[in-house]
Amino acid sequence: MSFAQLRSHCKPHLWFQLYWVIYLIWFFWLDLTITQPKYIIRSPLDDFIPFNEWFVIPYCSWFLLLAGVTALLWWYDTKSYDKLCLMMFSGMTFCLILYMLLPNGLDIRPTAEQIGRSNPAMWVMQLLWKADASVNVCPSIHCQSTACMAVAFSGSTLAKKRPELKVLAWVWAALICLSTVFTKQHSVIDVFCGLAVAFVWVPVLYRPHGARKPAGTGKF
Repeated sequence: MSFAQLRSHCKPHLWFQLYWVIYLIWFFWLDLTITQPKYIIRSPLDDFIPFNEWFVIPYCSWFLLLAGVTALLWWYDTKSYDKLCLMMFSGMTFCLILYMLLPNGLDIRPTAEQIGRSNPAMWVMQLLWKADASVNVCPSIHCQSTACMAVAFSGSTLAKKRPELKVLAWVWAALICLSTVFTKQHSVIDVFCGLAVAFVWVPVLYRPHGARKPAGTGKF
């Protein structure tokens, strides 16, 4: 790739990543200021899902998926990269606004004493619980952004003739979403709400070719 091509990739596409500065400041400000959530999110299904600390591995793999999908789409398919940024960042902004309007939280997280196990996965879980308070959970941004990445990647030129890559993207995304409930980071309700926020963009950005009929061609 020539320098001119690299510069065209960086401007304006790479600058979209500056959104993360706004997001992180906003997210952690909410985390520090909303200490007493007004609404507790809980589903009867949550009681049937056992805590499993080893799901912290796919949970944390979100960071790898984010870096990998973002970089690959930015470098090889800027149209899909732009769609990813639009879907993901607008959805994350919507979630943050909702957290401000409807402060919510969880009461389903166990303590290390209740679990009574000590292993590397539990050590990571305890660090995660210290860094991530059980507030601002619905919709789940973890699930919303994961779904956006799976949609954007599977609809990109990278996966167009590689069905195995589409399967990998969706299996990885499914594991991350499952990990949010098995680690008790989220309720089932958070997951479904997060997915709804992500998928609302699909019919807009990924409308099948020919879905819109020319005027005057409809049947009476």
